[in-house]
Amino acid sequence: MKRLQSIARFVSIAALVLAAILLFNHYGITRLRSQVEDMGAWALVGIFLLRFTSVVIPALPGTAYSILAGGLLGFPKGLAVICIADLLSCSLSFFLSRRFGRGLVQKLVGDRFIDKVDTLSKRHLERNFFLMTGCLMTGFFDFVCYAVGLTKTPWRQFAPALIISIAVSNPPIVALGDGLLDGGKLILGFALLGVFGLAIVTGLVKREQPISDTDI
Repeated sequence: MKRLQSIARFVSIAALVLAAILLFNHYGITRLRSQVEDMGAWALVGIFLLRFTSVVIPALPGTAYSILAGGLLGFPKGLAVICIADLLSCSLSFFLSRRFGRGLVQKLVGDRFIDKVDTLSKRHLERNFFLMTGCLMTGFFDFVCYAVGLTKTPWRQFAPALIISIAVSNPPIVALGDGLLDGGKLILGFALLGVFGLAIVTGLVKREQPISDTDI
């Protein structure tokens, strides 16, 4: 059942990415970016809220919004919006978990996903700073924030790990959107290398603290 849920989440992310690509190809990336510029700050706020909400409520796919930010806003603006959204949302998740405990977390993530938070909270990530940073760089970072909040990990230990993970993991995904949708082969090449690097990190994290697909 949990494996099917993981597959469903992956399919939903892929569908959102495909829909964005088809939309850009139909209307043209230049035209869409021009319309986004006409919207001014509202476009930035819209993407910010989408990403922010997808982290606080982990059942919603968030990777597609990073790609969307790169495609619509370009790399510099897109990266800034996604990084700020991640920093604020992950911090909020940590403090909500720390302040209100498992009960509120279960309401936010849902009964289907609370087991993921419980599994991660039992991994004792606070004992290994680099392992915690590595977990925050993976696709289940939103669950990690809630899980770490349920432990005794102090904010001063969590914050540096969060900042490092955001600085390392976000650029490749946003650049992927910018390069893929704008036809920038050089940016796309670096983005793919970055995504490959993140995949390696995920593999190392799972080997260090085995987290099977049935757990996550």
